[in-house]
Amino acid sequence: MASTAQNAKFVRMTTEPIPRLIGQLAIPTIISMLVTTFYNLVDTLYIRQLANDSMVAAVGVVLPLMSIIQAFGFFCGHGSGNYIPRALGRQDTGDAENMASTGFFYAVVFGLSISVLGLLFTNPLAVLLGAKTEATLAATKDYMRWILIACPFMTGAVVINNQLRMQGNATYAMVGLTAGAVLNCLLDPILIFAKGDVLFGGAFVMPLGAGMGVGGAALATAISQTVSFGLLCVGLLRSDTIKIKPSRIRLRYFSGIVQGGLPSLARQGLASVATACLNNAIGLFLTDGVMIDAAQAAMTGVAKITLFLASALIGFGQGFQPVCGFNYGAKRYDRVLEAYWFCVKVAAVALCVFSVLGYIFAPAITRAVAAATPLSERIATVTFRAQLVVFPLQAWVMLCNMMLQNIGMTARATVVAMSRQGLAFIPMVFLLPLLMPLFGGEALLGIELAQAVADVIAFAISLPIGIAVVREMRRQQESNI
Repeated sequence: MASTAQNAKFVRMTTEPIPRLIGQLAIPTIISMLVTTFYNLVDTLYIRQLANDSMVAAVGVVLPLMSIIQAFGFFCGHGSGNYIPRALGRQDTGDAENMASTGFFYAVVFGLSISVLGLLFTNPLAVLLGAKTEATLAATKDYMRWILIACPFMTGAVVINNQLRMQGNATYAMVGLTAGAVLNCLLDPILIFAKGDVLFGGAFVMPLGAGMGVGGAALATAISQTVSFGLLCVGLLRSDTIKIKPSRIRLRYFSGIVQGGLPSLARQGLASVATACLNNAIGLFLTDGVMIDAAQAAMTGVAKITLFLASALIGFGQGFQPVCGFNYGAKRYDRVLEAYWFCVKVAAVALCVFSVLGYIFAPAITRAVAAATPLSERIATVTFRAQLVVFPLQAWVMLCNMMLQNIGMTARATVVAMSRQGLAFIPMVFLLPLLMPLFGGEALLGIELAQAVADVIAFAISLPIGIAVVREMRRQQESNI
């Protein structure tokens, strides 16, 4: 039965019209990404109700840790997930089962390692990640503790989610992720606030609550991630997806995980380093404690908002990935190219619309999510608008990276993955604050513009790489005719 289902899936992936196929696959992944990133926004929105920039800043300080956890989850999830559809495209089920089981095994090992080391060295880790004031340090440790406890479930969930959707079972992945996200939204106010606390300017009074503050937000995330892991395991068992079996673990498959997952590890790992560099740059170039907390709070909120906007693009690209992997494995390069150009055009138009609307309503958006004080609101608005101006460029950068990673071009995919946060942002966040005073501006403006400038540089790096690969694939297709 499983073989028949997999053969039917192969036929569907390699023959069904591209726009309809990508649309069917992308709708569940877009919903999953929007809901998942929305609860991240809700986290910050609720913490913002505490009217304390230090607590909002603490969420930003923990963001690099979250990125590292995701980096290892994506490393194993994308490494195994990108490999599996190519194996199924070759109709080699045994090879796919070995990779699925091995990818999950390594993810859990990495998650346990991060959890143990983080809990042993919580204080120095918080300082390293960028906690600059005593209030922010205390809130950071409170938030980080629960995230570290849930770490193995988080990395395991990322792997199962990626393996499900990369085999065309995005609906099961959507159910697992969205259920956890909804649970997080429900638990946040109950765990953060105490009975009688007033929210949203007096519009709502809490009838009950644990009063845990920022630690409550982290506990809500830990519980929801664990529940998501359980639901994704159920989806894995009930779907026609390749199953995870301990007997199928093959440690030698690690090289295959590296090939498919190194770009994701580079991208997410550098995102972690970049956020830590941002937090430390704020402490380096701004001297006033109030300004430091306000800037970190603003940057945290803007990062959550832009990730929410980008999540639609990520979900759309995730609908493209199984189509890309199956057809590349089947040597249907014409369908890979058709799918790629279709996605780039649709994504570019959508991001232009998001950018215009976001720019117009930037003050209201940042006030709701990114700012606990007027100072942090001003910083957040400038930063958000600067990023929106160049936001459509991400359509090419992100989809180019996804295509390269899916077809196994590890070196070029890694360069594109590193370009935005590593090759561009890290130097810019230290260089621009030094240059701005030379032109009569403030160091803060350099920090506010760093991500926007980095996005332009990333586009300039990825454009020629992507065009060269498209030309190579076109020549391969012509030689097959």
